[in-house]
Amino acid sequence: MNWKLRLRNPVVWVQITLGAFATALAYGGLTAASMVTWADVWSVVVGAAKSPYCLFVIVSNIWNALNDPTTPGMADCHRVMELERPQARS
Repeated sequence: MNWKLRLRNPVVWVQITLGAFATALAYGGLTAASMVTWADVWSVVVGAAKSPYCLFVIVSNIWNALNDPTTPGMADCHRVMELERPQARS
């Protein structure tokens, strides 16, 4: 897997962050509108970190953000392995 390429791609970081935060909100039975202070956000993060189920779903989100479903296993295709930075879509 081309880790350097994936970690440079901001889309991967957005997927991971939103997936983790949405999971924590859903687990707490909250909505984004419930987050009115940083203390509220922190309590959701701490609650999610204490839950094995929530951690499992967050790890699943990370797996889905990193895995390329078009190739077998966790490998990238040869073309992707040779890239130095994400390509713009045309």
